[in-house]
Amino acid sequence: MQGKRKLFGTDGVRGQANAWPITPDVIMSLAMAAGSEFIRGDHRHTVVIGKDTRLSGYMVESALTSGFTAVGFHVMRVGPLPTPAVALLTKSLRADLGVMVSASHNPYPDNGIKFFGPDGYKLSDATEQSIEKRMSSDFDLAAFDHIGKAKTLDDATGRYIEFAKSTFPKHLRLDGLKIVVDCAHGAAYKAAPAVLWELGADIIPIGTHPNGTNINDKCGATSLDLAKQTLLEHHADLAIILDGDADRIIMIDSKGRVLDGDKILALTTSHFIKTKRLRGDAVIATHMSNLGLERYLKSIGLNLIRTNIGDRYVIDAMRKLNCNIGGEQSGHIILHDYTTTGDGLIAALQVLAIMQREQKPLFELSHIYENVPQIQHNLRLSSPVNLNDDMIKSMIRKAEEKIGSSGHLLVRASGTEPVLRLMAQGDNKDILDDVLSTLSDYLKARAA
Repeated sequence: MQGKRKLFGTDGVRGQANAWPITPDVIMSLAMAAGSEFIRGDHRHTVVIGKDTRLSGYMVESALTSGFTAVGFHVMRVGPLPTPAVALLTKSLRADLGVMVSASHNPYPDNGIKFFGPDGYKLSDATEQSIEKRMSSDFDLAAFDHIGKAKTLDDATGRYIEFAKSTFPKHLRLDGLKIVVDCAHGAAYKAAPAVLWELGADIIPIGTHPNGTNINDKCGATSLDLAKQTLLEHHADLAIILDGDADRIIMIDSKGRVLDGDKILALTTSHFIKTKRLRGDAVIATHMSNLGLERYLKSIGLNLIRTNIGDRYVIDAMRKLNCNIGGEQSGHIILHDYTTTGDGLIAALQVLAIMQREQKPLFELSHIYENVPQIQHNLRLSSPVNLNDDMIKSMIRKAEEKIGSSGHLLVRASGTEPVLRLMAQGDNKDILDDVLSTLSDYLKARAA
């Protein structure tokens, strides 16, 4: 049985900058361990390092560079660039490893590190565990004449822009569409507006002036008010809202209705069926996806296959089952015909292509199914609780019984921040409210 990872969470390594584990010494050790893990063969090894716009990105990037060059890797820095672009470049440049420096949707004091293998996919749990194990042993440092070099790839953003445009049907244009694009002052602040404008759209960019501290600050995929206000003020056709590293997307139609990841999955899947592009007779999502999506897919003859939280678990199931659509309610949309990880911009382009093919506004296409009531509580407890404790497990079982077999309860520790997440969904909202309130109070008392 595999041991538990201590450093890696749901999506790489994450924490507050200059506090464990996001400190220069740990990061440099992590880079040396990851580099040692991926030294395979006698060729000169290369790592691609991208980042978002956080102030601490300079520190993390420098520590990574020191660690990788120390074990003989050449470092190719690509600067601020979306996470999926780093995955793309890792594969297209035939690099041995890719690294994205980002804490995604978290506020600027946090930072994190995501790894991609040479195939452009996120690392498995087993590989992450092996890297952690290497960190506690001595490294084989490169000889003085084999220390790696570091350079900047100047055309990285341009490469990603051209790739993104190539996923949009060549016979279509975005002329006549007015689009709000919120880049969260993050990694896509150059690429996303450029792609949409070059394809013909009239764009209203917001969140495109990063200063190192304003990433995800009252903007982006976890804060929709600014995008919705801008959409209504400018009478735009829709809004595209990305998060700090642009691997997730939320959309808003011209009526102000929000399309989360589940709604985007439903819309994209229905069109893939219509155009005979769907593979695998299933859509892959996580335990967080709304039961309304599951019921809709069942009504059109498809299964919703659920995985653990995290887009890397979604893509792993997609690869095993040969499915080409998957994602998370939070907005990670993976279209495996194009990408190896969640890509907010590529998902947006597919929705825009559907609009242009159908010659219909988004508000006419977006209302595909009704969501089942779904309630979430995020608990910041005074001390950790053990979810494997027999009494806590008994309380959770009682809550599940009260919700009934037609609903769903999920209790988990967040993999990206120190929070306990509770989610309940079902047809009776009053029961859900009662169940979550009771369970939350119990967990708070246990942590006191």
